[in-house]
Amino acid sequence: MSRALRRPEGTVTRGTTAPNRLRRVDRWIAASQAQLLLSSEEPPLVVDLGFGASPVTTVELYERLQAIRPDVEVVGLEIEPARVEAGTRFLAESGCTDDYAGLSFGLGGFELPAPRPPLLVRALNVLRQYGEEEAWCAWERLCEGIAPGGVLIEGTCDEIGRRAAWVTLDRSDTAGSPLRRSGSSGLAQPRTITFATRVAGLSHPSELAERLPKTLIHRNIPGEEIHRFLTDFDRSWALAAPRSVFGPRQRWIAAVEHLSLTWPVVARPPAGGRARWRLGEVTLPWESVAPHGASAAPPGASAAAPRSQLSNNTTASTKSS
Repeated sequence: MSRALRRPEGTVTRGTTAPNRLRRVDRWIAASQAQLLLSSEEPPLVVDLGFGASPVTTVELYERLQAIRPDVEVVGLEIEPARVEAGTRFLAESGCTDDYAGLSFGLGGFELPAPRPPLLVRALNVLRQYGEEEAWCAWERLCEGIAPGGVLIEGTCDEIGRRAAWVTLDRSDTAGSPLRRSGSSGLAQPRTITFATRVAGLSHPSELAERLPKTLIHRNIPGEEIHRFLTDFDRSWALAAPRSVFGPRQRWIAAVEHLSLTWPVVARPPAGGRARWRLGEVTLPWESVAPHGASAAPPGASAAAPRSQLSNNTTASTKSS
């Protein structure tokens, strides 16, 4: 059977989405991945995987990236034909063909059926119903499909996009990859983890634990690094309470600055520094919070595992939280 006729990998789910739900991750992508997009000799291809029942977040991604690279191409992929039809119908009814010349929608899942390997894949709210090992397999499968030097952004957010966390990954066979490991059997290499929130109304940073990626969410227990990180973040947040008189953003900045005394918080642009912290963000190297005994991926999540496991058990098309 040809690649074009294969059943998309994944299972149809609710597909919940909303305008501006992914604004925080889009804003971070536009800042941290701008150089990647600009460095491409050909129009960079970006895939939005599992855009949901409405194409709105894919359209927003295209508009935001087009401001950086006018010739960017964005493909929204879904495994539910009706959702693909909704995206195609949007383009037909927009009446502004030139405004969306690089935007398209197609049927597909983790196999990433695109004209060429994408330079960037955004997969938000796609793995919420996975088991931990299945999520590692999904990372492997997706990184198989991205272009060398490309990145995968995978994470989750709440229903209105006020709280989010995502991981940035690249391929272990990319020359100069900062997390390249000799002897690693996995292709997917997590680089960083980012937390982002609307700081107004935040009681404790550890509330963001509910948005952890599936590879970490069940590891938020004593003895694991992610638990220690969130505990220390809460402590820094408490110590920064006097800064609240200047507003919640100033308290967040002060908490992150204190946290950076004991944790390797990214402190320089484009992914870190006060300009990012002011937006309610904090980014760390993945290795600082990686699960114990999981330097790259669990033993069962080898490069050969994803195809069978994902096609039978997992979910590739949800914007549910």
